[in-house]
Amino acid sequence: MKNCLSIINRFLRVSIILAGTLFIPVLLHAQDDSKFIPLVKHPKGDTIVPVKITRKADTITQLDLYDVIGSWFGKKNLSSKVDSVGAKPVFSVVPALGYTLQSKLALTLAGNIAFRMSPDAKISTIIINTAYTQTKQIIIPIQSSIWSRSNDYNFVGDIRFLKYPESTWGLGSNSNIGDEDPMDYSFFRFSETVLRRLCPNFFVGIGYIFDDHFNITEKGTIDGDLSRYGLYGAQGHTISSGPTLNALFDSRDNSINASRGWYAAATFRDNTDVFGSTRDWQSIVLDVRTYIKLSDQSDNVLALWSYNWLVLGGYPPYLDLPSTTWDTFSGTGRGYIQGRFRGAQMLYAEAEYRFGITRNGLLGGVVFANAQSFSAAPGTSLQSIQPAFGPGVRLKLNKVSKTNIAIDYGFGMQGSRGIFINVGEIF
Repeated sequence: MKNCLSIINRFLRVSIILAGTLFIPVLLHAQDDSKFIPLVKHPKGDTIVPVKITRKADTITQLDLYDVIGSWFGKKNLSSKVDSVGAKPVFSVVPALGYTLQSKLALTLAGNIAFRMSPDAKISTIIINTAYTQTKQIIIPIQSSIWSRSNDYNFVGDIRFLKYPESTWGLGSNSNIGDEDPMDYSFFRFSETVLRRLCPNFFVGIGYIFDDHFNITEKGTIDGDLSRYGLYGAQGHTISSGPTLNALFDSRDNSINASRGWYAAATFRDNTDVFGSTRDWQSIVLDVRTYIKLSDQSDNVLALWSYNWLVLGGYPPYLDLPSTTWDTFSGTGRGYIQGRFRGAQMLYAEAEYRFGITRNGLLGGVVFANAQSFSAAPGTSLQSIQPAFGPGVRLKLNKVSKTNIAIDYGFGMQGSRGIFINVGEIF
């Protein structure tokens, strides 16, 4: 047991140090072992499981959007009890109009499925967020995280197809908003990772990622000069394909909407011509998050996030370089359009304070601030830090899985601002 805790603590501390986070409180909090969920032996065997932390039940009737819609049709039998996610799948689906700086208006069908393979298993999720946008984008992603009955294995999948007109502004976080270069391409990804538990909440594993960008075109800059994309090396079709090595620590109480715990993941990716890659290149992603419940008398949470995406070697195709909002769940960079900053090295940090507005849980709010810094081409140094901030509201879509509809307004630099709508928390 002591050896497991030692491995977990070492992994968390190394991940945080390597992340280069901009938030000092994260570093300080990493040294506080009392924040870890205590571990005990399961009464039916030697399996180590986390102690379930409970507090006095709220007697106020908890409501979600489905309750509100049901009340319009005369359904009055609302219960104050919020059942937990079990073996029976809990569906959260909403057709809606969305809006982001990148897509403009979007017709979306978004939602998730939450379930447990056994009473003691972690919550498994399948997330689907299809959309057709005003800028003629077609977005079809299916992302999954499936836990085995004993939590010994975690299967993480990401399959997506995009028909995706978007602009680029060149490389580095010093790039100018006036250097817009409209592009168009199609994109297919297949990614699957298998993680095996070594210690409580700590996993290692292997995976494979296949990224195919095809039918790539650009309009070029307004002044007619050679674009940054052209200078980097324009290509009409690129493939990045190769294995991954993965490590994960996850002690969150809910992967959809956490109120306490840690998440730390490291992914090393090796793209080689042996697997069909256009170019050989390597990268690592360090993703560290913590959720601090400020009081047992409320559901207010301080969430901290560091996401760092670094090219370690080689010369990736332009569209495979680290870029704003191109993380797995498109969460980074609220306040900026997707792809606004791009480069070989990306450092990103964010803090968000989440609070309730109504006692029945139907409506909540957030305030957030983030900062990002990019280098330009491989081998160059990091450039300026680009901050953003803003407020947001949360409408409870499903009280069982704790799924919210998130509506945020972000403010960035050089006049960048806009509404960001999502099903589920940003991180």
